[in-house]
Amino acid sequence: MQISNSYNYQSNAATKDPSWVRGLFIGIAVLFMVVMLVIPLLAVFYEAFKSGWELYVASLVEPEALQAIKLTLLTAAIVLPINMIIGIAIAWLVTRYNFKGKQLVTTLLDLPFSVSPVVAGLMFVLLFGLNSAIGGFLENMGIQIIFAVPGIVLATLFVTFPFVARELIPLMQTQGDSEEQAALTLGASGWQTFWHVTLPNIKWALLYGLILTNARAMGEFGAVSVVSGHIRGETNTMPLLVEIAYNEYNFTAAFALSSILAALALVTLLVQQIMTKLQTRKFAKSERLAAAPLRLASKDTAAEAGAVQAADNARSSS
Repeated sequence: MQISNSYNYQSNAATKDPSWVRGLFIGIAVLFMVVMLVIPLLAVFYEAFKSGWELYVASLVEPEALQAIKLTLLTAAIVLPINMIIGIAIAWLVTRYNFKGKQLVTTLLDLPFSVSPVVAGLMFVLLFGLNSAIGGFLENMGIQIIFAVPGIVLATLFVTFPFVARELIPLMQTQGDSEEQAALTLGASGWQTFWHVTLPNIKWALLYGLILTNARAMGEFGAVSVVSGHIRGETNTMPLLVEIAYNEYNFTAAFALSSILAALALVTLLVQQIMTKLQTRKFAKSERLAAAPLRLASKDTAAEAGAVQAADNARSSS
């Protein structure tokens, strides 16, 4: 949702900062971003391509690297639709219903943010490990959770599920349910109301939440490291393989995989910026359309006033 600040602090003499203060703040911000973000990012790509393009490509087409890339993309592909459904459901529950424990639900949404990913992975090991009742039962049925792909998916789901809901809840609370109530009153079904009214209103926040979810899912290390078991060629995602390659002094492979993750992050930021610009344009267009009738009404009023004044002038002159 586009939020604009109508007050310009620098246009008021009472709140305007001296030029040296503005320059100092800008310099600190730029220096921090260059040192903490730009230089490390450039260093990753430099180290990845330092040994040549051929060695870079060779590091990425190795069986272990291909398997890690495939597993990372598979995990993200499974997590995204599940998070989308769960996020919409939780946001709908919190914003459209009043029930006991509502505050508890909103508080639990922040649990993955406050709990260490390593602790989250350990929780799943204790819950689905071979020594647990659930893990032993599933193992007897031939289903393995820990040290397998299902455990990686569960750990990734845990650390990513709040993103969609946290993007949708403030927007849905601000919009309210008046449009949905109107659609239902006019005879629309629940699905038609969701598809034609709710979803168009929340689509930008939903896409933004999915982008954040995808970025976290592909870059998650702590929780996945605990539940994966680091089985070569089977349960190593890209972040895990980066650590293994670096510890084995295979720096080219480590930085090559890191460059892929960094490139995915940059693409995520690019998509986010494109979405923000599209949303801004749509918001500006809707404001112009809303203001158009007012401008026409003011023109009509001015024309009527002019006609009345002309008639009065004509009568007075006669």
